[in-house]
Amino acid sequence: MNHRKRNTSAFTFLAWSGFVIAVLFEYIGLYTLEEPLYVKGYYAIAAAFLIVSCFVLQKTIRDNVEDDFNLGASTPTE
Repeated sequence: MNHRKRNTSAFTFLAWSGFVIAVLFEYIGLYTLEEPLYVKGYYAIAAAFLIVSCFVLQKTIRDNVEDDFNLGASTPTE
């Protein structure tokens, strides 16, 4: 089996740094928001839920495409 890495290290670094910067700016915005603590808490929980659901959705889509390819149903796009 001929296996190669799907992403370069530069792309991986760019993806993770963009994610970290986005999360950092989200929470800086929450910290500087001039609202009561319960409003900030609501936004913080919503942001955390959005982050977790993005990871779950990405993994589910990737697994479904790999399963389809391994079962011969379709070919993955590159």
